[in-house]
Amino acid sequence: MNFKRTIFLTGFPGFIAGRLVERLSEKNTQFFLLVQPKFIKVAESAVTRIAFETGVPLENFALVKGDITLTALGIPAGDLETIKNETTDIFHLAAAYDLAVDRDIAYAVNLEGTKSVNEFASSVRDLKGYNYVSTCYVAGKRTGRILETELEHDADFRNFYEETKYLAELEVENLKPELPITIFRPSVVVGDSRTGETAKYDGIYYLIQYLRKWPFLLRAINVGNKRVRLNLVPVDFVTEAIAVLSQDDKAVGKTVALADPSPLTTRELFDLIAEKLSGKRSVVHPPEKLVEFSLSTPVSPPITGLPKHGVPYFFISQTYDTGVAEELLGLHGLECPKFGDYVGNLIEFVEKHPTL
Repeated sequence: MNFKRTIFLTGFPGFIAGRLVERLSEKNTQFFLLVQPKFIKVAESAVTRIAFETGVPLENFALVKGDITLTALGIPAGDLETIKNETTDIFHLAAAYDLAVDRDIAYAVNLEGTKSVNEFASSVRDLKGYNYVSTCYVAGKRTGRILETELEHDADFRNFYEETKYLAELEVENLKPELPITIFRPSVVVGDSRTGETAKYDGIYYLIQYLRKWPFLLRAINVGNKRVRLNLVPVDFVTEAIAVLSQDDKAVGKTVALADPSPLTTRELFDLIAEKLSGKRSVVHPPEKLVEFSLSTPVSPPITGLPKHGVPYFFISQTYDTGVAEELLGLHGLECPKFGDYVGNLIEFVEKHPTL
């Protein structure tokens, strides 16, 4: 069969990658899905479900055993040559996303792995688009407004995740003159705005789980503040944005912040969640410095559920400009949902699935 589009994608069967494959699935689209051997069984179940739900033939999905940290992506030479000859579009999502990731793992996966995917991309015969998923947190410890057109800085980083994603994006950015690249920078990705479904509980879910313990008691003292805005985006918005812009020539060469253009303060987020859980908002607002100090103490994680490496993200003084994203996505009638409109769905999912 002659396919209109052949997609090579890393990071399958990850949460965003799996949703993206489902969204991009069409009968005239072929997939080469790079999967680590330890995830093959899960990947097989995932493509079987996707094929059934989309009506796309199962033979359109080829699971390719490999690893971005290995030479030639760990793909046998003959198979790699076939993939290079047939691929038209690349989606690179594989990464070590853990904020507490060790240095060696972060550098091997996020930086060296991306260099390997870049090398692969440069060798593809008929490449129409290379879509790289970065993060807004390449901004590291920068403060103020972060433009989509800005990348290089010397403000340092909070962890090896941020540092290596920054270095990896630099590598991809440097290839823009040579390849049809679009870089996507999601902010903090949460569950589906419609179903609440998510793959793990971190970020804002620490606050949801904290308030769920004793909502009528804990909601009284607001641990947020009115200075810091925590930027949240639902996974369905991120998936749809990547899908539509991957086929938009206007997006080629651009870096797109997939972020909420009007993010709420951490105080506002606290009150929205508290009100959904208890029917009431907070009454006491301790000083920001006192809250930050308290959350950083050894006794805090067992009580609040918020690990030490997650604390800085509730006190980041930076916002993400979304001018490029709004202009491009506006042409497709797509905009980021407001947190207040879907927070109830996130909470409902957590209550139905208290552990993942």
